[in-house]
Amino acid sequence: MRSRLMAVCLIGLLAGPVACNKKATKTSSVISKPKLGINPNGASNSGPDESKAPPELKKVFDYIDAHIDEHVENLQKWIQQPSISNSGEGIPESAEMVKGFFDKLGCQTTRVIDVGITEYGTPGNPVVYAKCDEGAQKTVAIYWQYDTMPVTQPDLWVAPPFEGRIIPGKDAGLPNIPRVMIGRGATNSKGPEMAQLNALMAYKQVNGKLPVNLIFIAEGDEERMDIGLRKFFQDHSDLLKEADALYAGGPSEGCVYVELTTSGTKWGRGPTVSDVHGVMKRTTDSPAWRHIHMLASLTSLDGNTPLIQGFFDNMEKPTPEQIDELKKRAANTNLEQMAKNQGVARYMSDDPVEVLKNGRFGTSFNLDGIWGGNMYAGGAGAILPNKITSKHNFRYVPKMNGPDLIKKLRAQLDKNGYKDVEIKLIGDVPWSRGSSPDTDISNAHKRAGELLGVTADRNGPFMMASHYNFLGEDKPLGVSQAEATGGYWPSYLFADGEVGQKVGSISIPMGMGARGGQGGRAHAANEYYAVEGSRWDNGMAGAEKLVAASIYYYSQITTVPPKPKTSAASK
Repeated sequence: MRSRLMAVCLIGLLAGPVACNKKATKTSSVISKPKLGINPNGASNSGPDESKAPPELKKVFDYIDAHIDEHVENLQKWIQQPSISNSGEGIPESAEMVKGFFDKLGCQTTRVIDVGITEYGTPGNPVVYAKCDEGAQKTVAIYWQYDTMPVTQPDLWVAPPFEGRIIPGKDAGLPNIPRVMIGRGATNSKGPEMAQLNALMAYKQVNGKLPVNLIFIAEGDEERMDIGLRKFFQDHSDLLKEADALYAGGPSEGCVYVELTTSGTKWGRGPTVSDVHGVMKRTTDSPAWRHIHMLASLTSLDGNTPLIQGFFDNMEKPTPEQIDELKKRAANTNLEQMAKNQGVARYMSDDPVEVLKNGRFGTSFNLDGIWGGNMYAGGAGAILPNKITSKHNFRYVPKMNGPDLIKKLRAQLDKNGYKDVEIKLIGDVPWSRGSSPDTDISNAHKRAGELLGVTADRNGPFMMASHYNFLGEDKPLGVSQAEATGGYWPSYLFADGEVGQKVGSISIPMGMGARGGQGGRAHAANEYYAVEGSRWDNGMAGAEKLVAASIYYYSQITTVPPKPKTSAASK
C-alpha cells in the first residue's frame, strides 16, 4: 500500500498536484523543485534601512524577502503565456490569466470585457476590469497592459523568448546585473506589473486586507495604439468613477500610426492582379521602386527631418528653465555608454544636450517596417511585386495633433505626385501633460522612496522604472542619465492635466516618484527584467517593497477628501 501511494505521488509531481496522505508526502519529499535562491538584497547583500518602517510595512518587507523565489516564479509563468496583440496569439488566454490574478487577490468583481469594433474599423482586444473593495477610505486605480510585441528576430535571443529563463546578467551582455529573466514582455510590462501584484498579495497576506481599495484596468492593445482601451473608455469610463488616484503615471508624448501602400492597381502601372515574375521588370514599371522614391521624398537625405509642409506647426519648444535642467544632466551623461546600453552605434548628435533634448522634446517620423514581394531570407526567387506597404509612427509633442499630421502627410504626398498612395490610419495616442508632480499619490511615492533611501527623477518623461537601461552605478539614476528617450502611453485617458484629446469622463491625479526595479531592451531581442539586482532597489524584491510602501503612505495622506464609495456588497 505504501509503495502504491508513493507511486501515485511521484506521478503527481511529474504531471501535476495530487492529494497524498501525510505519510506518502513525507516519503516523496526528496523529489522537490530546487530553490532559485534569489537574494532580495542583490549582489551588494545590503538591504534598505527598514528600522523606521511602520510595523504593518515591516511585516510585508519580511514576507517579500522570504518569498522572493515564488514571486519570481509568478513572473516566469506569466512570460510563458504569449500575448501578442499584433497577431492575436495568446490574447484570449492571457486575458483570462490576468482575470485569474485579480481573482486570487480577492477582488469581488472581475470581468473580461469585449470592447467590440473600434473607431479605426478593427476589433479591439479585451480589457480586464477588476474592483477590490477593502472597506478603505481611498481607491487607487492601477493601469496594466497584458499584451506584448511580437518576436521579430528569434535567432538573436540568448534564451527562448517565452521560456522565462533566468540567467546571469553577464550572459546577456549585462555584467552589472547578477541575474535576469529573459523573455518577451519581461520589462514591457509584465515584470513591473507582477512586482505590483506580488506586493499587493504580500500586503494582504500578512495584514489581512489592503489599506486602499483597488480598481484594475488591464488592456490588450498597448502595442496597437491602445485602440481597445480607447473604446473601453468611450463606453465604460464610469467603472473608474470611484478612483481617487492612478498608482503610476505621468506625461506622454503623442504618437500617430499609419500604413502607406503603393499598388499597381491604384497607380495604373505595373502588375495589378498579383505579383508577377521578376523577368517582367524588363518591360514593366515597379510599384516597389515607386514606393521607395515616395518615402525618400518625405525626409531629408539623412532620414532625420520630415519634409512635410506644416509638420512643425504648433510644436511646443522647451523653456529656458528646461534647457538649463538638460544642461545639468548632460554634464553627467555618458553618451557612449548610454548608446551601448540601448543597442545603438551612436546618436544623431554627439552633443549630450541635443540628445537629451531630442529624447524629451523632439519629434520623429519612423519607418517601422516594410514588406511586399519575395519576403524569404536567402536564396532567390524572381518577383515583381504588385504592391508594397510600409508602417510608420509619427511621435509628436504639445501642441501638435496626430490626425492633423496625417492630413498634412496626405497633402504632401499629393503635392509630390503620389496621389495614388493609400494611407491607412491605425491609431492615435494624443499627448498628455499628466498631473502636477505635487499630488497625494506622487507624494506617497516620494515618502516611500525616502523611507527606503531611494530618490527619483520626477521631471523626466514617464516610463515604468523597469524600462530603464541603467548604467550600473552605485546610486539611483534619473531617466535622462539612463535612457535618452521616453515613449507614449495612454496618459490622456486618465490625466487630470492638459491633454491633446479627452476621451471618457475620467480625470484623476497620477503617481510619479521613486519606483524600483530594472529592465530593458523593450521591443528588442533579449528583453530582460532583473530578478536579482546589483543593489536591493533594482531587483524584483526592491520594486515590490516600494509598491507596498507607496500604497501604505497614500492611505495615510488625507489632504484631498476621498470620493464617496459604492460598496460591492450593496450591488
